[in-house]
Amino acid sequence: MTNPAIKRIVTNVVKSPEDKREYRGLELSNEIRVLLIHDPTTDKSSAALDVHTGSLADPKDIPGLAHFCEHMLFLGTKKYPKENEYNQFLSEHAGSSNAFTSGENTNYYFDVSNEHLEGALNRFAQFFLCPLFDASCKDREVNAVESEHEKNLMNDAWRLFQLEKSTGNPEHRFSSFGTGNKFTLETRPAEMGIDVRQELLKFHSANYSSNLMALCVLGRESLDELTDLVVKLFAEVENKYVPVHEYTDHPFQEEHLKQLYKVVPIKDIRNLYVTFPIPDLQKYYKSNPGHYLGHLIGHEGPGSLLSELKCKGWVNTLVGGQKEGAKGFMFFIINVDLTEEGLVHVEDIILHMFQYIAKLRTEGPQEWVFQECKDLNAMAFRFKDKERPRGYTSKLAGLLHYYPIEEVLAAEYLLEEFRADLIEMVLQKLTPATVRVAVVSKSFDGKTDRSEKWYGTQYKQEAINPDVIQKWLDADLNGKFKLPVKNEFIPTNFEIFHLENDTATFPCLIKDTAMSKVWFKQDDKFFLPKACLNFEFFSPFAYVDPLHCNMAYLYLELLKDSLNEYAYAAELAGLNYDLQNTIYGMYLSVKGYNDKQHIILKKIMEKMVTFEIDDKRFEIIKEAYMRSLNNFRAEQPHQHAMYYLRLLMTEVAWTKEELKEALEDVTLVRLKAFIPQLLSRLHIEALLQGNITKQTSLSMIQMVEDILIEHAHTKPLLPSQLTRYREVQLPDRGWFVYQQRNEVHNNCGIEIYYQTDMQNTHENMLLELFCQIISEPCFNTLRTKEQLGYIVFSGPRRANGIQGLRFIIQSERPPSYLESRVEAFLKTMEKHIEEMTEEAFQKHVQALAIRRLDKPKKLSAECAKHWSEIISQQYNFDRDNIEVAHLKKLTKEDIIHFCKELLAVDGSRRHKVSVHVLSRDMDPSISHSHVNTNVIPGPVIEHAPYLNDVNLSPAPPLPQPSIIEDMTMFKRSLPLFPLAKPHFSCMAAKL
Repeated sequence: MTNPAIKRIVTNVVKSPEDKREYRGLELSNEIRVLLIHDPTTDKSSAALDVHTGSLADPKDIPGLAHFCEHMLFLGTKKYPKENEYNQFLSEHAGSSNAFTSGENTNYYFDVSNEHLEGALNRFAQFFLCPLFDASCKDREVNAVESEHEKNLMNDAWRLFQLEKSTGNPEHRFSSFGTGNKFTLETRPAEMGIDVRQELLKFHSANYSSNLMALCVLGRESLDELTDLVVKLFAEVENKYVPVHEYTDHPFQEEHLKQLYKVVPIKDIRNLYVTFPIPDLQKYYKSNPGHYLGHLIGHEGPGSLLSELKCKGWVNTLVGGQKEGAKGFMFFIINVDLTEEGLVHVEDIILHMFQYIAKLRTEGPQEWVFQECKDLNAMAFRFKDKERPRGYTSKLAGLLHYYPIEEVLAAEYLLEEFRADLIEMVLQKLTPATVRVAVVSKSFDGKTDRSEKWYGTQYKQEAINPDVIQKWLDADLNGKFKLPVKNEFIPTNFEIFHLENDTATFPCLIKDTAMSKVWFKQDDKFFLPKACLNFEFFSPFAYVDPLHCNMAYLYLELLKDSLNEYAYAAELAGLNYDLQNTIYGMYLSVKGYNDKQHIILKKIMEKMVTFEIDDKRFEIIKEAYMRSLNNFRAEQPHQHAMYYLRLLMTEVAWTKEELKEALEDVTLVRLKAFIPQLLSRLHIEALLQGNITKQTSLSMIQMVEDILIEHAHTKPLLPSQLTRYREVQLPDRGWFVYQQRNEVHNNCGIEIYYQTDMQNTHENMLLELFCQIISEPCFNTLRTKEQLGYIVFSGPRRANGIQGLRFIIQSERPPSYLESRVEAFLKTMEKHIEEMTEEAFQKHVQALAIRRLDKPKKLSAECAKHWSEIISQQYNFDRDNIEVAHLKKLTKEDIIHFCKELLAVDGSRRHKVSVHVLSRDMDPSISHSHVNTNVIPGPVIEHAPYLNDVNLSPAPPLPQPSIIEDMTMFKRSLPLFPLAKPHFSCMAAKL
């Protein structure tokens, strides 16, 4: 294949032995690096392009320009000038897209139905050839960036990230503000006489050079066809020979080290961050010394740093390891959360860290530890699950900048050479002389003297006392610290069981007794040595009141806490478990390699029935739980809206306030008495799926039952005790509004819910097809054109067998205005559907069918689908095929009728409830006098248009809604829906 546009072809891409896809690497003459993936079975095709430039390349006067450029590229090109052309094309062909900007990379990616890869890639390629950066789009899209920043403004993770950047060398690009906002992208440039559109064009021209681009394309097409497609579309991207920026200086110099930062968070969290500057270790990826040290310092088994700190009662969790910086510099971090006692022992905690580092220096690099890491990584690569196309192409496009094309799939997994010298070199950098310490706690409130420029984070900076530094330098060996022992959980048996003669396509009921109902499915698709075990333990005591709900939560948190040392080795060996309380009882899952699953399952069950609660751990975990309940106040407004709607619509749901109040009453004595009560009567429903036989499944469930019966004397529940919660039924033509305030964020949140009907095949497809049709216009109208906010979502809401259409928006505009814009949008959609051609309608039917028939890529995803059928007690395992067959019979008239009857303002069966969450500073104008102080009085609907450069479609006149002043009274005044009927064809598949 001699093509002047191709400089080099790579055919020997190292792949996992289980990977059936074909790969080819290309380097085009313009220096774009390309990875092509031929997957003849894929449902979706995908592509991603990563530009090796990001927010660190922002001009000094315009922080956020790289991020703004990423937003703007989507909005029209010379070849496809319509601003929503790309997203509309993807939406009509079962696709989706997104992008992100980091310090050194800007990554764009999409997926689309497999027959439309060329059309999507054609539109995508234009971003890198001829973007318009239309001036009117620019003025509007600034609002989207502002709204995105506003969303992050009170988020502790973003605040701490920026604080770390801001407290290094201010002349270093690392210190920049990457997101940008209206001030940096509009207000200040205008004051300085800077034309931001010209700067965007200049930035794109200077940085979007082909030699900085890496492309990954996945499709059903042959490698030759994919090659031709890529050459045709991307060979013309101009090479400006832009060098990749390499930083010779670390952003943390002498004056930024041995410093202590006391930081006030938004949420009530207590964390300790210990950071060391280290050189860039990227080039040593074949020996990965940072991974070796992270494995040991971050270990959680017996004798580990975490175990000793937990034993002291100072911390609960620990993360340790290398952290990326940019080309030329990195960091090594050890982060812990702090208990109340831990907060006063920060110096001692850090002393323990240096004692552990001293232990590693004394023992010297251990080749067997490296070998174990190497074996675990090789195993993970050999048996890795298949990825979803969109995430896979996005990740690989980014990795192409850092590894040779031949190694791009394997480089993050395969360790090759043990380099004791490199491990010792990094270890030498982890010293008190170069440490930076940040302590985050509400206790510093009012005791700080600095404010970070972009987020307003309050902090105080102090030099660490030289005596303390000396104490850390003198750290001796601590006899409690031991290196990990050999990991017994590493699987040795990877045999794939032969399919049993009666292997069914869907889960089968293999046991149905008063004590348990067990579903089994032998894997017949993925053929990896893995299985998923799911158990729901139903107990009427788990959620009977807020007190019992709290006790169920604390019981399982303490149980997991006591298992942590033991289970950490299993986690490292690819065997994970999850345990949590639910409204019906307890959920347990064990996932990963099947070889030793029974060992950890047995240990969990034995611990569940025999463990003794440690008094100190009880107090620590209860206090952390109380803080997490209190911290809910600082969640995003749209999350509050979703929470309140769930409370309104579910028959029984305890509020955060009720849980907080009841937590005072949880004592150690009460909790100890509760556990045997919880376990005294249970019903188990289980799904065992994967590389496992029916006989093994039955023996595992028998083991679970035997342990419960022997130690907890568990008896079966009575059938009448297996109750399910139901959903509130809204009256025809009813419209209710519930209002609350978010005390932390300066944005509003709204969820509007149009309850349509009970879940059944016909109703499900009407709702999903309507959502498919309005999805892209909703984003284009309410976010891109009207700029209501960064978060604008429409889609189905389903709970307890009942469903409806929902809109979720977070915005600086008042909820009353958002409400009127959603109604105006729905009105235009009714007209849009009426005028839609049959061809356009069928495109949507086809797009939804492709989405629904998109097969799970890995065992855990298929298992999750089956489990959701079991846990909802609908058992419709063949739902996708059944519903898509029905979907194809729906007509445009069906959708128009659905819209007119259930959604239109004058619809005879319209049922609507809206949750309005007002922002922190919003002043509600008084229009009602309310006694209840929880409800914020105010006009609920507002028709006045906001100043905007878009001609707004008029909102229909709306009736006045009923204001919900008392949630309990509201729920009491309305009937409940019956439960959805189970799908009986598979219930008949009993023994």
